[in-house]
Amino acid sequence: MSVVEAPAARTVEPTERRPARAAEFLLLLIALAAGIGAFAMVGISITDELPEGFWVKSITLAVIAFGAHVVLRIRAPWADQVILPAVVLLNGIGLAMILRLELADMTGADGTRNMQWSALGVVLAMLVVWFLRDHRWLRRFTYTAMITGLVLVVLPVIPGLGTSINGARIWITVGGMSLQPAEFAKIAFAIFFAGYLVSNRDTLALAGKKVLGLQLPRVRDLGPILIVWVASVAVLVFERDLGTSLLFFGLFVAMLYLATERFSWVLIGLFLFAAGAVVASQMFPHVGARMDVWLHPFAPEIFERNPGGSGQLVGGLFGMANGGLFGAGWGEGRPFSIPYAFSDFIYASLGEELGLTGLLAILLTYLIIVERGLRTALAVRDGFGKLLAGGLAFVMALQLFVVVGGITRIIPVTGLTLPFMAQGGSSLLANWIVVALLLRISDNARRPSALPVRGQVAPGGATSEPVIVGATPASGTPRATAFGDRASGQADLPTERIQRQVNGNEGELS
Repeated sequence: MSVVEAPAARTVEPTERRPARAAEFLLLLIALAAGIGAFAMVGISITDELPEGFWVKSITLAVIAFGAHVVLRIRAPWADQVILPAVVLLNGIGLAMILRLELADMTGADGTRNMQWSALGVVLAMLVVWFLRDHRWLRRFTYTAMITGLVLVVLPVIPGLGTSINGARIWITVGGMSLQPAEFAKIAFAIFFAGYLVSNRDTLALAGKKVLGLQLPRVRDLGPILIVWVASVAVLVFERDLGTSLLFFGLFVAMLYLATERFSWVLIGLFLFAAGAVVASQMFPHVGARMDVWLHPFAPEIFERNPGGSGQLVGGLFGMANGGLFGAGWGEGRPFSIPYAFSDFIYASLGEELGLTGLLAILLTYLIIVERGLRTALAVRDGFGKLLAGGLAFVMALQLFVVVGGITRIIPVTGLTLPFMAQGGSSLLANWIVVALLLRISDNARRPSALPVRGQVAPGGATSEPVIVGATPASGTPRATAFGDRASGQADLPTERIQRQVNGNEGELS
C-alpha cells in the first residue's frame, strides 16, 4: 500500500489589491457638475450668456480636481474617497458666488484671483501628500511647531508689518500681498498639541482628585491650558479678533478631551474662555462694541454707528430672510448690498440665492468632511495620528460654527472666513493643507497592515511597523493601546502601575 505524501505548504506573501478609487472619481464628476453648472447659471441669469472666461474657469477646476485624484491614486491609494469630492464641491460653489458678485461690479470680488489661489492650494496639498509618506514624521517637530505657531500669531502686532482691517489686526502685508497668519498657525498648533498630549496623556488623564463626581486636574497640570488661555485672550485684546482666539483655545481644549476623555477639561476651558471674554468686554472698548452689535443689532444708535455699526449683520439677516426656503436663484438676489459679501458674509450671500435648502446642503457637506476626519482618527493605529486627525477635523468644525454662528447671531461676528468658499488666499492654502494631512492620515489608517509604506520612518528613527490596537504583541514587546504605538516608543504603562504612581506620589509619569 503506497503512501502519497501531501505537497508541502507554500508560503504566500499577503498582498492587497490597490483600490481603483472609482467612488471618488464618480463623486468628483457630481461635484464638478454642480460647480460648473453654477458658473453657467450665474452668467445666464445676469448677462443672458455664459460668463466671460467660463471655459477657462471650468477646465481649470476640472484639471485641479482630477489632477489631485491622480496623485491620490499613485501616492495615497487607500486614502478616504469622500473628502476630496466634498471639498471640490464647496470650492466650486464658492467660486460661483464670488463670480456672481464680480459680475455685479462689487468692489473687492475677484473670481479669477480666487481661482488661482484655489489651484495653488490644491498643488500645495498634493505636494504634501506626495512627499509626506508617514504623518508620524511630523511628531519630530512638536516644539518647533509650537514656536512657529506663536511667531505666526505675533506677526500682525508688529509695527509696519501688521495691518488693521475693520478694527481687527489679523493681517500682515508682505510684498504687496495680504496674508492671515492665524490660518497657518492653527495647523502648527494642532501638530504641537498632538505631539505634546500623546506624550503626557497619562498624567493629564489619571492625576487629580474627584470633587462631587468630577475629576479635577492637579494645579501643576493646569499650566499648558492656562498658557493657551492667556495667549487666546491676548489675541482677543491686542489683535481685536474674537474668532481666532476662540479657534485656538477651542482646538486645545478639544484635543485635551480627545487625549484624556475627561469632561472636566471641557468645563474648565469653557469657564476660562467665558471669563476672559467678559473681562475683556468690560475693559476694552472694541470688544464691548462687538458685544453690543451682537446683543442689540436693531437699536438705531448701534445700527447707525460708524465705524463698528451693525449694518453688515442686519443686512445679512435680511438677505437670508429674502432667500426663504429655496432661494431667489443664482443672480436674482442682492447680496452685493452687504459689505464683504464675498469673504466674511459669503454664507449670507449663499443663503439669499440658494435659500435654507442650499444652506443646509452646504452645512451637510461640511459635516461629511468633519465626520470622515473623525472616522480617520478612530481608524489610525497610533496615538499621534489619532490626536492630529481629530484636532484637524475639530478645528474645521469649530471654524464653521464660529463663522455661521456669527452671521446668524448665535455668537458675536468674527473675522474668520468660511473654509474653501470665502475669498482669501490664506484661508484656501491653509485649509487645503488640512485636507492633505487628513488624506495622508486616512491612507495610513486604511492601508492593510501587511502592506507597510516603503521607507516609512518612525519618529524614533527606526523603520515603522503597523501597530494594531489591542493586538497581542510578541514576547517582550509592550502592548499597544488606543493612544500608544510601538514604533514611536510610546507604549502605555499598565493602568494599575500608573494609578499607584499617582496615588503614592512615586514620581513623575513619563
